[in-house]
Amino acid sequence: MTAGTAAHDTRSRLLDAALKLFSKHGLEGTSMQMIADALGVTKAALYYHFKSKDEIIEAVALPALQEMEQILDAARTKRSRGAQIDHALSGFVDLIVRERTLIRLFNSDPGLRRLVNQTLQAPRDENLNTKMKTVFAGADPSLADAIAVHVMSAGLAMAGGAPEFAAIDDDTLRQHLLDLGRRLLGRPRR
Repeated sequence: MTAGTAAHDTRSRLLDAALKLFSKHGLEGTSMQMIADALGVTKAALYYHFKSKDEIIEAVALPALQEMEQILDAARTKRSRGAQIDHALSGFVDLIVRERTLIRLFNSDPGLRRLVNQTLQAPRDENLNTKMKTVFAGADPSLADAIAVHVMSAGLAMAGGAPEFAAIDDDTLRQHLLDLGRRLLGRPRR
């Protein structure tokens, strides 16, 4: 194992441990010492990888946000509006199902929600919220369509991360979320 591989493995384990602790204790209730203890390392070793807890929080959440952006970018390459919507919805639902713990934390922890919302609405040519609205509702959506996209995205995330649905297997949850997303967006069932 190379030094780079070992560092990546340590970082991955650190982020996994942090996510578990965040989901159990919340962002505010999880200390750097708790994360270090969960990994069996010193706090100094933790600071080697991250300067602050906020950096860990960002590192936990950012990959999912970047993946959603990639899903939306790929959807835009599809020829028809229907294919764009289907690709984006399928990718969004797959992300929700795969990242249930992170989604549950986002739904319940105001600190993470604030961080993610800052990222979603970051000033740039086109932030993630705008991309989602454009892919799902078109370049100049009506108010009703914009609201439908918001309800769909928030609703699917809330349901996908809901503790009461945690025992549902991935395929069943995925199918229900896809069906609901299609209904909310006025898309035909498959």
